[in-house]
Amino acid sequence: MTSASVPPTTARAPGARVPPLVPGGLPLAGHAGPLLRDPLAFLASLRDHGDLVRLRLGPRTAYAVNAPELVGTLLKRPEYEVGGPLWDTLEVLLGKGVATSNGREHRRQRRMIQPAFRPERIAEYAKVMEEEARAAADRWEAGTTVDVGAHLFAAAVRIVSRSLLVVDSIGRTADDVSASLHTVFEGLYRRMVLSVGPLHRVPTPAQRRFERALADLHRLVDQIVAERRASGEQHPDVLAELLAGTDADGRPLDDREVHDHVVSLLVAGAENVASTIAWTFHLLSEHPDHEKRLVEEVNAVTGGRPVSFADLGRLPHTRNVVTEAMRIRPAAWIFTRRSVAETTLGGYLIPAGSDIVYSPYAMQRDPRSFERHLEFDPDRWTPERAGDVPEFAMMPFGVGNRKCPGDHFSLAELAILLATFAPRWRLSPVEGTDSGTKIGITLHPKRLLMRVEER
Repeated sequence: MTSASVPPTTARAPGARVPPLVPGGLPLAGHAGPLLRDPLAFLASLRDHGDLVRLRLGPRTAYAVNAPELVGTLLKRPEYEVGGPLWDTLEVLLGKGVATSNGREHRRQRRMIQPAFRPERIAEYAKVMEEEARAAADRWEAGTTVDVGAHLFAAAVRIVSRSLLVVDSIGRTADDVSASLHTVFEGLYRRMVLSVGPLHRVPTPAQRRFERALADLHRLVDQIVAERRASGEQHPDVLAELLAGTDADGRPLDDREVHDHVVSLLVAGAENVASTIAWTFHLLSEHPDHEKRLVEEVNAVTGGRPVSFADLGRLPHTRNVVTEAMRIRPAAWIFTRRSVAETTLGGYLIPAGSDIVYSPYAMQRDPRSFERHLEFDPDRWTPERAGDVPEFAMMPFGVGNRKCPGDHFSLAELAILLATFAPRWRLSPVEGTDSGTKIGITLHPKRLLMRVEER
């Protein structure tokens, strides 16, 4: 992880304080060791040292924000851009698409992609979600054991490929995409934390696996774009917007930009969704009362027919289960920003060029914001209780002009998958399952093996 090195004596803003330095750390490595060994526990522990603290990561200094109101300010103010160790690292995978760009370029790309996520488009995409959810549920057999994460990732890949990209070939290689993404995410996380610079090029076995997986992903995306261009077909999807759209100056996206957007869609639309829905099934297996309520709700609304997009507005408990799963088991667990000017945040000095980190995982499990913070409690999102949650303590899709443009797409997909599988199949963990957290750029279950029983 890199950042500008800032000695505490450089404060110039009147009245600004220097954030406290987190105690501990080694003379040379600083806090990089605990951040690499147990990042979730380390980031959660930072709140005990202040709302905004300094970290030493090798010879560098970074800043960690631990209070929801300060994170909200961080995400809304133009002095803080997308950047820092996470995004610098992710550029290897995502390139310069809408997720990693800033300023005018970000606005240009977002304007071009946003029409593909209008409400009427989501309703059209939902038809694919419904079909693929039912097809995935049909593939399970009573009495068998399934790797839930792997199975649902394949379903999520097919949904993205058929709805947003209208390309069938990627659905046939969903398992390969999943394996490649997991390898890439693990390698990217090591790069982000260790800041090993030229050591990235040392041909270790892990580095070779990372490079092969990254090359496989980029090659697959190039095939997707080439297949679509060659077909000459017109579809009302995101890829069509990317290939045919122009900005206010009449300038289209070039091939590199189209490639980068497609990679981003795969990452957000498949990896994050699959991780969330897998965690949701695991949490429901541990909380049969909420599982029972969800199944009864879906059956009462549908009368036993397949669930549809039009039903989602009448499934409040199902939506609350999804929201609570995203709170307690977020796929995206760490984000970074970079200050473009010297400024203050919460009365603390942030020098220009500083890297700033915040953790949705730590924030969403903060006992100051959530009563019984480690308890899976979907009812905390009912209208009577949701107002008790502090603003910015829970924002799984971001906020402001950096909010994920595909938030409604993802929520619809999660609800349809859950409402399709849960009334039909009862899942229970079996011997050999490992519900521990596998940490990479995203979080997902290590190996969620569950026995399938028909209801």
